Amino acid sequence: MSLNRQTYKLPGSLSGPFAAARDDWKKNEKVRRLWQCDASLWTGTDENKWLAWLGITAEQLAHLPVFQEIAADVRQAGFKHALLLGMGGSSLCPEVLRMTFGKIVGYPELHVLDSTDPAQIKAIESKVDLSSTICIVSSKSGSTLEPNIYKQYFFERVKEKVGDAEVGQRFIAITDPGSKLQEVAERDKFRKIFFGVPGIGGRYSALSNFGMVPAAVMGIDVAKFLNNTAEMVKACGAAVPADSNPGALLGIILGVAANHGRDKVTIVASPGISDLGAWLEQLLAESTGKVGKGIIPVDREPLAHPDTYGNDRVFAYLRLETAPDKSQDAAIEVLEAAGHPVVRITVDNIYNLGQEFFRWEIATAVAGAIICINAFNQPDVEASKIETKKLTSQYEKSGQLPEESPFFAGDDVKLYADDKNVEVLKGKPRLAEVLKAHLGRLRAGDYFAVLGYITMNDANEKAMQSIRLAVRDRKKVATVLGFGPRFLHSTGQAYKGGPNSGVFLQITCDDAVDLPVPEQKYSFGVVKAAQARGDFAVLSERGRRALRVHLGKDVAAGLATLTKAVKQAIA
Repeated sequence: MSLNRQTYKLPGSLSGPFAAARDDWKKNEKVRRLWQCDASLWTGTDENKWLAWLGITAEQLAHLPVFQEIAADVRQAGFKHALLLGMGGSSLCPEVLRMTFGKIVGYPELHVLDSTDPAQIKAIESKVDLSSTICIVSSKSGSTLEPNIYKQYFFERVKEKVGDAEVGQRFIAITDPGSKLQEVAERDKFRKIFFGVPGIGGRYSALSNFGMVPAAVMGIDVAKFLNNTAEMVKACGAAVPADSNPGALLGIILGVAANHGRDKVTIVASPGISDLGAWLEQLLAESTGKVGKGIIPVDREPLAHPDTYGNDRVFAYLRLETAPDKSQDAAIEVLEAAGHPVVRITVDNIYNLGQEFFRWEIATAVAGAIICINAFNQPDVEASKIETKKLTSQYEKSGQLPEESPFFAGDDVKLYADDKNVEVLKGKPRLAEVLKAHLGRLRAGDYFAVLGYITMNDANEKAMQSIRLAVRDRKKVATVLGFGPRFLHSTGQAYKGGPNSGVFLQITCDDAVDLPVPEQKYSFGVVKAAQARGDFAVLSERGRRALRVHLGKDVAAGLATLTKAVKQAIA
């Protein structure tokens, strides 16, 4: 066992404020107060109810037989695949583990579904043998729309393969005690129910059963993983003062930087641990992005020349010691030499990933205290859910979503926006001219967001990356990229509740294929459309600079048209 090392280099403009905050945290024993669940570190509301994650590693280590038993059970049953059905905090940690550890010999291969896009659901379904798959329905509240309709769909599909008597034995639930999902799992005779801890919010739940049960199912040595994690828990402990506490130091850097205008934390991770960025995005954005403040995490944005970046960045480099990327090493050296703030974290091996889960949870809590927000609520996530629910309820009654009128139609795309944004963008004869007006609103310190309610696959990501990087390089602004609806449970909180510095390009499409949701009138395609509209409505209501581009059924052709128009708009 070893402790992942951390170093940092800050420009002069941050060094003084950082030192002052570090000394304040040490002198006033704020690390100890954090471990004592002192809500006055944040806003003095209910923060003390949401800190059970501090003790979860020790709690899990005391119950290792639970993980050994489920691992042995699925192995002996001979399941080829495990399919996790969840969103946000229930799906992002398992996805990181899947992408980092890969298929482990003798255990089921883990797949993760966190989209309502019909083509994506079909793509996942085609990768698994449903007659030899254990499905894991993961939902803390047990009332989240997506896991519930995934369960309805796959329960019927598995039943077709194995019959009424056996279907329940092909499902596991992970949920908080007393939830609706627990009732459903008991009624349908699920193989096993694992409970979450009510005092741990979804994004802080990686080391709880929401992360560790899927880890055990896919064959990760959970005892080794948690024992390695315990080293970081000790290093970040209550008795370790802020100036030598790795989690607190990182949090002080992030919080102070955000308060001084460097609120775009750019995550750079070695290829072998690259998916860690998706988990960090949710933790940072959903925890800090509210009441007009917060950190905007930037993930999967390839590094560029230092001149590409403004004075709003902090770079966090997570370097996998066993498989570093030389080009990343070189680029980080150049950025550091140019005076950008850089935090370097050396991850000794992939079994030390849990150390990063814990370090960054502590850091996020500390940063939240310095930014002066409640790091444990998500007030603006609910707003989108309410708008979506209105639309799906209307569909259940009338069999259709409300009519919409585009303010522009041409080049095989339609454009939508609220009245305030239309006022700025209307009257342009070509798509490129509308985009020029929209992107012309980007200013220093802003960020550009490409948010696609389309199938999350390599081709679509490549097209969206092309758009984001063209804008970054031309406009010299931070850029973010997300697939809906998954980002709604992740970065969506910061986009709606954080600083009003985002310029948003939402991409929607007509689904070439759709899938029914058993027991409902609405389909998965209708749910996705409702989620996109609900998301856009809240962005608009919050006064965001937002434009929605609706493609036809040929998404590849539509993205090609959009990419070309964006490049013309910024030429």
